[in-house]
Amino acid sequence: MKLSTPIEYVKGVGPQRGEKLQSELGVLTCEDLLNLFPFRYNDRSQFHKVNQLHPDMPNVQIVGKLRHIQEFGKPRQRRLSAKLVDETGTVELVWFKGVQWVKKNLKEGVDYVLFGKPSIFKGKINFAHPELEPLSKANARKKASLEPVYSTTEKLTGVGLHSKGLAKLIKTVLDSGEIRFEETMSKELMEHYKLIDKTKAYHIVHQPPDSRSLQMARYRLKFEELFFVQMQILRSKLNRQEKYKGFVFERVGENFNNFYQNHLPFELTRAQKRVMKELRRDLGTGEQMNRLLQGDVGSGKTMVALLTMLIAIDNGYQCAMIAPTEILANQHYVTLKEQLEGTGINVDLLTGSIKKSDRKPIHEQLEKGETNILVGTHALLQESVRFANLGIVVIDEQHRFGVAQRSKMWRKNTRPPHVLVMSATPIPRTLAMTLYGDLSVSVIDELPPGRKPIETIHKRDQHRLEVFGFLKKEIEKGRQVYIVYPLIEESAKMDYKDLMDGYEAISRAFPPPDYRISIVHGKMKAEDKDYEMQQFVDGNTQIMVATTVIEVGVNVPNASVMVIESAERFGLSQLHQLRGRVGRGAEQSYCVLMTGNKLSAEARKRMETMVRTQDGFEVAEVDLELRGPGDIMGTQQSGVLNLQIADLAKDGKLLQLARHAAIQVLKEDPKLELPQNSNVAKGYAKVQKERPNWGRIS
Repeated sequence: MKLSTPIEYVKGVGPQRGEKLQSELGVLTCEDLLNLFPFRYNDRSQFHKVNQLHPDMPNVQIVGKLRHIQEFGKPRQRRLSAKLVDETGTVELVWFKGVQWVKKNLKEGVDYVLFGKPSIFKGKINFAHPELEPLSKANARKKASLEPVYSTTEKLTGVGLHSKGLAKLIKTVLDSGEIRFEETMSKELMEHYKLIDKTKAYHIVHQPPDSRSLQMARYRLKFEELFFVQMQILRSKLNRQEKYKGFVFERVGENFNNFYQNHLPFELTRAQKRVMKELRRDLGTGEQMNRLLQGDVGSGKTMVALLTMLIAIDNGYQCAMIAPTEILANQHYVTLKEQLEGTGINVDLLTGSIKKSDRKPIHEQLEKGETNILVGTHALLQESVRFANLGIVVIDEQHRFGVAQRSKMWRKNTRPPHVLVMSATPIPRTLAMTLYGDLSVSVIDELPPGRKPIETIHKRDQHRLEVFGFLKKEIEKGRQVYIVYPLIEESAKMDYKDLMDGYEAISRAFPPPDYRISIVHGKMKAEDKDYEMQQFVDGNTQIMVATTVIEVGVNVPNASVMVIESAERFGLSQLHQLRGRVGRGAEQSYCVLMTGNKLSAEARKRMETMVRTQDGFEVAEVDLELRGPGDIMGTQQSGVLNLQIADLAKDGKLLQLARHAAIQVLKEDPKLELPQNSNVAKGYAKVQKERPNWGRIS
C-alpha cells in the first residue's frame, strides 16, 4: 500500500464508503486519509470516583456497577435511563437515540467502564449517551492511554465511519508497513529546530504511545505546515519585488507642507508620527509599498492616509481611496473636501449610484490628470475607470476586499501603485503575519488626547426600563443614541420581527413629539436607508434603531450611547466595532450590552472582555482564542488558509519560529537551488501544486 493508493482499495473501504469519504471529506488516497488529523485525544489512563466529578470537567472515566435500567416516554420519544454506582456514589445515565440497541447491549449488575462528559441535571451528576464497556472486556485488551478522536459527518457515521471507524481505517493503512513520507525538511532545519522524522510523526499522531511523543510529533507536522505557508507568502513577495518596481516618491513638497502647517486640525499623536516615518521610508525605496495600517476607531488612520496621499500628489501622482460602502465613501469624500478646502487639491467621488450622465465628466477629469484624489466604492475597480497616473491606493476596511480586488488596482497603471490598507478591526499578530504576510504592518496604538474612554456596562433584559431611563437623561442633555439588533442571514425573518418588535417598544417608551426615531434595516431600499442615516447624522433624529448595517461607517460625534440588544449573538470583534460608533466627541460615552440571563461560558467571556478592556488588540486576541481564525476572517479567507493541523489561535509562537526559518532559508537561497535545500525544494513544489491558494493569501 502506498500513499497514492486510491482509498477504495484499502481493506474495509470499498466503492460505497470510498465515494462517501471523497464527497464528505475530500479523501481520495491513503495520503489524504492520513492527513485527517485527530482534533483531540481522550486520556484513557486516568480514572475518577463518582464523588470527584463536577460538570466543568471534560470527558472522564469511571468504573461502577450498572443498576436500574428503565425505558420510558411516548412511543416516538422513548428514552432509556440507568444508574452507575461505585463505592462513593451514584451517577444518572440517559439515552435519547438508539434506545433498543443500547438496551439490548447492557446488563444490570455488571461492572462497566464509563467514558463521557459529566453534566448536572436536577442537582445530580448526569451523563447523556456515555460510552460503556464491560470491565472484563476492557481489562482483556490493551488499550492506548491516548485515544484519537476524529471529526466525521452524519453521512459517514451512517456507513460506520464514525471516529472509531476512521481510526480503524487509519490503523490498517499505517500497519501495512509500506507507508513512507518523503522528507521535506533539510538536515540543518531538522537539527536546528529539533524536528523528528516525518513518517514517524504521522505514526505517532494517529497512534500516540504517550503525551511526550505526541507533543514532538504534532510540533514536527505543525512546523512544516506553517513553514510552507510562510515560504509561499514570502516568495510571492520576493517575486513581486523583482517583477514590479514601485514609484519613488522622492520629495515632500508644497501640498504636504502647506496642509501640515496651515490646515492640520490637531497635532499628530506620537503613534501617527511614527507611522508616517514608516510610510515615508517605504515610499522612497523604489519598491511597491504594501502596508497594513491598523488602529482602533478614532485613532487617526484617515489623517495618516491623507498626509500620505499629499506626498503622492507632490510627486505628480493621483490617489484612489476605496471604501466598502457608499455611506462610508460619501463620508470620506465630505471629510476630505472639508479638510482640503482652500488648498487647490481636487477631490472627486465615484460610486455605483452616480448617474451615467454625471460619470462622464468625472472620467474625463481623471484621465486628464485633473483629479488628484478619487474616492469611491468597488466601482473604482471597473475597467472603464482610467487614471492618468495612479500612484497610491488607500483601501478602508481590509476584511471586505479580497486579494483579487487589490490586484485589479495594480492594472490601473504601468507600474503597480503603492497600497495602504486601513483596518479598524485589529487583527491579531499571528493572523496578520499569515493572511497579510506580504504586507508590512503599522499600528496606531494611541488615541488623540482628550478622548474619554467609553464606559461599557452589561445589563440583563429585565433592566430594560432602567436603561430606557438612562437614555432619556442622555437625550435631555442633547445627545443621540444607537439601539442595535442582530441580523443573521439564516434567521432573517425572526431577526426582522425582533427589530420591529423592539422598534414598537422603543416608540412607546420614546413617543413623539419629544423624541424622533430613525430606523435602518436590510430590507429597506438603499435610498431610504441613506435618508434615515442622513437624518441621524444631521441631528434631526435622536435615536437610531438599526441592525448591524451601522457596523462600518457613519461618524456622529454627538452620539453618546450604544445599546446592543441580544449582545450574546454578536462576535467580539463585531461588539468592539459597534462600540466604536460612539465616543467620537469630547463627552463621556457609554456602551450597554443587553443579554438574557442564560449565557454560555463563551458568551459570558465575550461580555466580560468588553466590560474589562477597550484595547482592540486584546479584544482581537480573545476573539481569536474563542472563535478560531476561519470565523474571524470570514469564509473566503479561511478557505484560503485551510490548515490541516496547525491552529493560528494557539500556535502563534510556532508560527513566528516557522516564519523565521523560512526567512533564513530564502535569504541564503532565494530560488531553493542549493543541494542542502533539495528536500525543501521538493516539499515546496508539492505544496505549490496542492495548495496554490496559500500563495494568493497576500
